[in-house]
Amino acid sequence: QVQLVESGGGLVQAGGSLRLSCAASGRSFSGYFMAWFRQAPGKEREFVGIIKWSGSWTWYADSVKDRFTISRDNAKNTVYLQMNSLKPEDTAVYYCAADTRRKYSNIPTYDYDVWGQGTQVTVSS
Repeated sequence: QVQLVESGGGLVQAGGSLRLSCAASGRSFSGYFMAWFRQAPGKEREFVGIIKWSGSWTWYADSVKDRFTISRDNAKNTVYLQMNSLKPEDTAVYYCAADTRRKYSNIPTYDYDVWGQGTQVTVSS
């Protein structure tokens, strides 16, 4: 079983940057699609972006495209979310997730079975 722990959240001014980390433990996550989601108060959970197990392919929601970057270091069992040009509307709890049901798949998914506990990101105006 893979466990995920996010870190790196905090308070930042609009226009600033943060880098979130998602560390996996329990077993290697190198063969799995990983994703970031976020949930703002009173809103539904929102997809942010996906990274393929190889790190060679990423996809982002329109709301974060060209501002956020997902990367992964399989040797360190860690996925990152670099967030630049942050806006107040980016304020949310950010979650990483893993699709551990399919290994080395070439088909991305919005359906993930393992989730971290989340980390709060607050962007002040």
